[in-house]
Amino acid sequence: MSYSPIIQKTIEYIEQNLHEELSLESVAQFAGFSKYHYHRIFQKEVGVTASEYIRYRRIADSANMLLYTDEKIIDIAFYYRFETQESFTRSFKKYYQLPPGQYRKIMSKLTIQREEVKLKNEQLLKGWQLSGSHPFNYQMGIDREIFHKGKASGFLKSVTVQSQGEFATMMQQFKAEKFLGKRIKLSGFIKTKDVGGFCGFWMRVDDALGDVLQFDNMSDRPVVGNSEWNHYSIVLDVPENSVVIAFGVLLSGNGQVWIDELKFEEVDKETPTTNIDFSADLLDEPTNLSFEEWE
Repeated sequence: MSYSPIIQKTIEYIEQNLHEELSLESVAQFAGFSKYHYHRIFQKEVGVTASEYIRYRRIADSANMLLYTDEKIIDIAFYYRFETQESFTRSFKKYYQLPPGQYRKIMSKLTIQREEVKLKNEQLLKGWQLSGSHPFNYQMGIDREIFHKGKASGFLKSVTVQSQGEFATMMQQFKAEKFLGKRIKLSGFIKTKDVGGFCGFWMRVDDALGDVLQFDNMSDRPVVGNSEWNHYSIVLDVPENSVVIAFGVLLSGNGQVWIDELKFEEVDKETPTTNIDFSADLLDEPTNLSFEEWE
């Protein structure tokens, strides 16, 4: 059984209520599970406990407020349900190694400096490249104001897109040798704005001839329109004759997508793959060659 849809539903609930009272019991009740079962499946899917997720998302949002608003630190602390400014400071230092006041003072200056130095071309975004059918109609980069955790996220957005049939991808590729014979999972967080076509993670496993051995682009579970941060994953096998693994985020048509906290990990064979099996669409033999037959 795949728990991904349930986890995505509850993450959406968490994201909408970060400034409200959120307990493991209440989130588990929303999901329709006991808190112990929900605790296990959330940690397995996302990699952290639900309580830890709520804590670091509140801290990440508060870091954004420190840099981009004039709200008092104590008001930010209370808004995100910390009982005292001292408890907020302790939690904040755990993730950002600075107390909130110093973070606001130091990082505000650095942020202004960074925003003055724009990415001149996509090659400056280490490790990533822009590709697709019409990459020149899209832009990718780093967003230091919108992020899921830490200090920045990556983004891909339409700039001069003419139709929903155009698409671009922000991607990487690497050697498959370390994963041969294994089942791997690509996971991460996606946020969208005004996506007119669709977007999602994708991953492809190729052999030495460039033939596709395994592939998934989330076309059967697309992310569209406007959505807050949520967790998505792809699971593929890496056959012994694999040579290259490529992955990234795909944006079709207009809109913008942010990605953050991408992670690769080996999973057991009990974890179902999301591979799109194109062979299932192949006919056994030619048919309806005179166009006389109807469905």
